[in-house]
Amino acid sequence: MSVVRSLLFYLVFYTGSVFFSLSAYIVAVIAPKRVRPVPDAWSRFHRLCLDIVGIKVREIGPRHSGPALYAIKHESFFEAIDAPNTLDFPVPFGKEELFRIPGWGHAAKTYGAVTVMRDQGAKGLRAMLAEARTYIDSGRPLVIFPEGTRIPHGERPPLQSGFAGLYKMLGLPVIPVAVDSGPLYHRWWKRPGTITLQFFDPIEPGLPRDEIEARVHAAINALNA
Repeated sequence: MSVVRSLLFYLVFYTGSVFFSLSAYIVAVIAPKRVRPVPDAWSRFHRLCLDIVGIKVREIGPRHSGPALYAIKHESFFEAIDAPNTLDFPVPFGKEELFRIPGWGHAAKTYGAVTVMRDQGAKGLRAMLAEARTYIDSGRPLVIFPEGTRIPHGERPPLQSGFAGLYKMLGLPVIPVAVDSGPLYHRWWKRPGTITLQFFDPIEPGLPRDEIEARVHAAINALNA
């Protein structure tokens, strides 16, 4: 049954995703200031599609308001797709290759996103900072996966070095978010169950690197037993 449900999920979700991607690109070209509703609707559509495979989502802890850097555990595509549904008009950090996808890349940059250039060292960090700072005054939440890529459930790699640099230079509070999507979502045949998003209290700016990394690392792995 899980195989049949998963195949139906892929058919419905990815067919719908083609429609949303094309719509986002068209709106981004002709009316860029009105692009937001399309990705937001795509994220809500994804939540509805999760019902096909019997996956529910629950949240622990309150969502917070005001500008902040959200550091989210990344175990599957769920976290990236769900970001516009989880947060209010988020600005995600995404790897450079994603923005080269025809149509989608233009729509994503119009919506608002920061390019992560992982192979350019200090130059890449400066470029990320410059992009991220353009969104701070808007009050939009910034979203980063501080471990750098999808991590199998149960693994706890150290945070990428760029995270501490962003934290220091942006001067924003950090809100860690733990996620346990891997066992259910990150597989060919999805499993029914509940994905948990656990929001932690904001961590103030200005802490030493060792302390902020340790606190964020512990928090985002709170569901990673």
